[in-house]
Amino acid sequence: MQAPIAKKIEQKLEKHGDIRIDNYYWLNDRENQDVIDYLTQENEYTKTVLQTTEELQTKLFEEMKARIKEDDSSVPYKMNGYWYLTEFQKGKEYPIHKRRKDSLENPDEILFDVNTMAEGHTYYKLGGLSISPNNEMCTFGVDNVSRRIYTIQVKDLRTGEILSDKIENTTGGSVWAADNKTLFYTRKDEALRAYQIWKHKLGTKQEDDVLVFEETDDTFSVYVYKSKSRDYIIIGTSSTVSDEYRYINANQPDANFKIFQERERDLEYSIEHFGNEFYIQTNKDDAFNFKLMKTPIDKTEQENWIEVIPHREETFIEGFEIFKNYLVIEERTNGLIQMNIKAWDKSEDYYLPFNEETYTAGSGTNPDFDTDILRYGYTSLTTPTSVIDFNMKDKTSEVKKEQEVLGSFDKDNYVSERIWAEARDGEKVAISLVRHKDTKLSVETPLLLYAYGSYGYTIEPNFSSVRLSLLDRGFIYAIAHIRGGQYLGREWYEDGKMLEKKNTFFDYIDCAKYLIQKGYTSTPHLYGMGGSAGGLLMGAVINYEPTLFNGIVAQVPFVDVVTTMLDDTIPLTTGEYDEWGNPNEEEYYFYMKEYSPYDNVEAKDYPNLYVSTGLHDSQVQYWEPAKWVAKLRDLKTDNNILLLDTNMDTGHGGASGRFESLKEDAKEDAFLFMLEGIKE
Repeated sequence: MQAPIAKKIEQKLEKHGDIRIDNYYWLNDRENQDVIDYLTQENEYTKTVLQTTEELQTKLFEEMKARIKEDDSSVPYKMNGYWYLTEFQKGKEYPIHKRRKDSLENPDEILFDVNTMAEGHTYYKLGGLSISPNNEMCTFGVDNVSRRIYTIQVKDLRTGEILSDKIENTTGGSVWAADNKTLFYTRKDEALRAYQIWKHKLGTKQEDDVLVFEETDDTFSVYVYKSKSRDYIIIGTSSTVSDEYRYINANQPDANFKIFQERERDLEYSIEHFGNEFYIQTNKDDAFNFKLMKTPIDKTEQENWIEVIPHREETFIEGFEIFKNYLVIEERTNGLIQMNIKAWDKSEDYYLPFNEETYTAGSGTNPDFDTDILRYGYTSLTTPTSVIDFNMKDKTSEVKKEQEVLGSFDKDNYVSERIWAEARDGEKVAISLVRHKDTKLSVETPLLLYAYGSYGYTIEPNFSSVRLSLLDRGFIYAIAHIRGGQYLGREWYEDGKMLEKKNTFFDYIDCAKYLIQKGYTSTPHLYGMGGSAGGLLMGAVINYEPTLFNGIVAQVPFVDVVTTMLDDTIPLTTGEYDEWGNPNEEEYYFYMKEYSPYDNVEAKDYPNLYVSTGLHDSQVQYWEPAKWVAKLRDLKTDNNILLLDTNMDTGHGGASGRFESLKEDAKEDAFLFMLEGIKE
């Protein structure tokens, strides 16, 4: 089968006196049958090219699935007199949510069996479960399209009845007031921006709901939550560089929300309540790595804020957790998470001990104030995820659960390390690596280099049982902790966004070259992978260095940067001006045009490419990768493989089922193995 050739319809795009010609602009209409036909042809072509790997795909899927304990359950956590847990049953795709009253010895009460609810749907996502203070009602949100637009409903847990209340076009989550009948929830606008907070009374229609807050600045998004103390309902509104909060007492749902601290550009803060004070994590006074402050509940403006944990240049505060007797601060120093435990009475101040060279840890589900037990998670590239209960008083710990990897898995068969590559401007960039202990380092060794590098999001060195299929076939898996993420603190993020964005791409390229230089692999066996903004990374990198990689997997890639950022009707666009820049301003327009993958496709050789997307993607619209592939097909001068794989049923997160998504992993692996000549 010949590769599909998309027709060209010239579209002239002009801005700042600059004209761009987009021959594939027409692909942005999912209602156009020609568009659907083209995507279908690309899918058929992908299937044809990968036909020789179908048996291997099936084998990989079964292999990945076989490592997962099908009859599994989460570690129960206690909240307001009930133990809550999630269970998976053998042969079923979706979870069962349940609880037990008072004791774990008591019988299960089934809250939701998502397997039953999902019947008849190709995609089904249940989210936003919220239990009323009297434990009798539960709100839940459902998305069965994969556009991240949820309908909220209410279940009476005493009778099992779904109430008549139906709240459309929401983020899925909701918050109960203390009266057990008032709900606060977030609505989305046409661009899928969360922009309004509404109040709903049980038993009434949505048209009777009351608007309590609307965010008119389209660079901000809103959300609502309840403080851990359960005393306050808090509305937050945030942009990339600024935050603002409002609050009311949970006992007074009809009160007017009071502003905590008015927004100021470049003032970021978040709040939590404890006793007579609010605690604030903030970058106030140029604390770029954040500090912790507090203020009386009746004097919340920033002139009343008092320092609790000072700013440290070498340590980034990721977050904090408040207990009745302890404060836990999650910090990152030199790329690694530390957990600092401080007693309020100053009798204790210590760190949890972590020993591996590269790992990650983080606070788990801790809804209870009045406990000395901290629940946290721990994992590394070789260590399956553990859920650990740590007694902060006597310093004893109990592993409540370690992820069970079925089959012949032995963590001692794998080795991990962290190395530091030097970027072209002299910065040191960390790379976390894992391989099977029998995999030798040589120019023949296949290596997959993963990265993201945007939004200050850190790709943690987590364990993955799915990844074992790569490692057991001789691949090295590496994560490049490049700028644009927050691995080395806030400045690491600032140096990889806006007019510094190219650092992200150059860091990744320099990491790849360092791995080759140090003998881990060579270009014929080097592969790149990234998704969403990490897909932008892949697209930019192959324009800059088209012969550095043998193959690239670009998942739901954000590749048409200029056109998307000029279109404020698309979800996320306006809220991201402080991430990428606003191309309505000339300086940012021309800077992003210099790296935008779609705008810089040229007549030259490119590596083998597997590109995936979802027709209903709300984050990166399907037409970006579709246009990119069409343009690459037209201009590239090589005979390398170029595949576009569109899931016609899903969006940004891929398949919703527990095992269905493994088929996507198996297909990506099969593509890489095909390029390496690995047939089993």
